[in-house]
Amino acid sequence: MLVVRVLGQGLQLSNQQGKIAMRTEKDSMGEFELPDDAYWGVQTARALSNYPISGIVVDSDFIRASVFIKKAAAKVNSDLGQIDKEIAAAIIKACDEILSGKLLDNFVVDVYQAGAGTSHNMNTNEVLANRAIEILGGKRGDYKVVNPNDHVNCAQSTNDFIPTAIRIATLIKSVDLVKKMEECSKSLEQKGTEFYGIIKSGRTHLQDAVPVRLGREFQVYSKIFHDHSVRIKNALEELKVLGIGGTATGTGLNAHPEYQPKIVAELSKLTSFDLKSAIDLMVAMQSMAPFVSVSNAIKNFVLDLTKICNDLRLMDSGPTTGLSEIKLPAVQPGSSIMPGKVNPSMVEMVNQVCIDVRGNCSKIEDASQAGQFELNVMMPILGFNLLHSINILTNALNVWNEKCLKGITANPERCKRYAESSLSNVTALNPLIGYLKAAEVAKKVLSTGKTIKEICLEEKLVDKNKLDDVLNLEKQVGK
Repeated sequence: MLVVRVLGQGLQLSNQQGKIAMRTEKDSMGEFELPDDAYWGVQTARALSNYPISGIVVDSDFIRASVFIKKAAAKVNSDLGQIDKEIAAAIIKACDEILSGKLLDNFVVDVYQAGAGTSHNMNTNEVLANRAIEILGGKRGDYKVVNPNDHVNCAQSTNDFIPTAIRIATLIKSVDLVKKMEECSKSLEQKGTEFYGIIKSGRTHLQDAVPVRLGREFQVYSKIFHDHSVRIKNALEELKVLGIGGTATGTGLNAHPEYQPKIVAELSKLTSFDLKSAIDLMVAMQSMAPFVSVSNAIKNFVLDLTKICNDLRLMDSGPTTGLSEIKLPAVQPGSSIMPGKVNPSMVEMVNQVCIDVRGNCSKIEDASQAGQFELNVMMPILGFNLLHSINILTNALNVWNEKCLKGITANPERCKRYAESSLSNVTALNPLIGYLKAAEVAKKVLSTGKTIKEICLEEKLVDKNKLDDVLNLEKQVGK
């Protein structure tokens, strides 16, 4: 089996037998030697040599999106008479094989690569060309049979291909993100119903506030999740507008006049998304605003998600010296030195993911403004960070829901004790004795250790029956 290792010096090749059969390919810069069993070609080999940066290759959904575009292009270009039907059929068959999961290990270019993503585009073109050559009975590297540029890349440029691939990959990957958000929303709503009868002390500024229902807090979290899923779905609509067909600068040079609407229609069929043609192809190529919109919608969500996680950690603090109003499920020992310690590990993990996603959003913003004239060359890092954020957030929400949210339990006795002892219960006296007098009662409660009720009765501020009614926690929290 071929092993490709990208080192500081460039490309190193080895296999278990020690020696590899090589082939020589030629591009506009000259000849380059590469492994004979590789489906990628000369330009991919140059990228492997030039960019041994992170060892991270492109996301699988980005590969799928890329291949969807190449399949649609082959079909449309064949229908329009731009490439031979037999060649197009071989390219389409190669696309279908990759979409079924084959040859994915041949997409080897580092995510940190040449501007605009030319290396990934050529990696895709070469893999499809070489597999199509095999399908037609030829040998890999014989680009007279199927050419990566003239056939697979026909009517395309990296400059319209990459932003379209990022759009489609983001749409594909976001399906699971929205689904996991809605599942978390449902779990939180169920906890809201389960905990609805439990009254606890409210808190503002981390100080005692008027009482609330524990269940209402979880219902609020559920609604926050739902609202953010709507915002993200709305932002994703912008990505359904494609600039494919604009080729190098958005003018459509070298594309058939009917190519642009036809490839968008074909991509809609292949992806099951309702895709549309951009009114101005140059705008679609230059402006990264749709990606920033999605990124910002995700950032907006993780800001609230961070707050919710912090609430859960505080409510579970203790168990003997903290609030301990709820109990998060234990998933692992919490300390290597303190026996019996259990930490809110799943919530801590989500907090860390949120920090990473927010950082990625800043990178996306920086990349979005870094283009010049007819192209934004920072698209590779923009696409990588957007897809990476969606991926880790989706995975985090999935395990958080299963291993944390669904297993949260309440501590009704602790909640009741805090609610009954909260100094802010004097707020209910405002309509009867006024704010200033209620504030005096609060001060005396603190200084004497007596209860609100005791102070009010001693000073004959409120009739006992009326006092019992006003201080009733159920009445204070409402329905």
